[in-house]
Amino acid sequence: MSTLLKIIVKNSQSVQNQFFFFQEPAIYTGGPTVYTNSLYQRTLQAANMGGEITFMTNLQFYAAVQETGTATPQVGQSSGYESAEQAIDLTAKGNNPANHNSAVMSYDPTGDSLGLAAPVNMAGVQEGAFRVITAKYQPPKYFNVGSSVTVNSQIVLSNFVVGQPQSNVDCEPILKYYVQTGSYVPGTVMDFTLSSTKAALCDFTGGYVQAVVTYKPNGDWDVQMS
Repeated sequence: MSTLLKIIVKNSQSVQNQFFFFQEPAIYTGGPTVYTNSLYQRTLQAANMGGEITFMTNLQFYAAVQETGTATPQVGQSSGYESAEQAIDLTAKGNNPANHNSAVMSYDPTGDSLGLAAPVNMAGVQEGAFRVITAKYQPPKYFNVGSSVTVNSQIVLSNFVVGQPQSNVDCEPILKYYVQTGSYVPGTVMDFTLSSTKAALCDFTGGYVQAVVTYKPNGDWDVQMS
């Protein structure tokens, strides 16, 4: 069983507030434009009414492909619709041990069927990353390729690039999550640079498994990692 990561958010203000959660974009080879989705949102009641929620995810990484109608995802819009995911391993140093670090996408235009095969091992993938090999297709079909995470037991596309046909997409996830005030429906494209400014950062890269985030009366954040 993979390690569970938990973010507990407390609203210390005297009014209710909306909060949304998102992940730092992964590192993708080749320098493509990387897009970020909202993962979760909730409204918290005022402090005197028990304003607290728990966001849970885990260290099981997922490769994902998602059908979309555009080559240029727009902030505030859903990133796509039909998707396929596979639990996948991150490449070990020197590819040793040889784990399941790569998955092949399939697409059947006759039935508009999208899939992602069970992962296998492939050489040449950067340490800490996984690979998705895209299928053959052509515009007006477009597909997002990236990393999904489990959020309170639901799989959500976290960040992605717009894939190119018959190409390798290498993705290195980053275990940093953010909490910000406002509202973005899960699966909606958001502006990471803007939203991460003055957001609460929960950095799990050092082996932490829990973050307690408090939204203070003056608008500051307090983050305690353990």
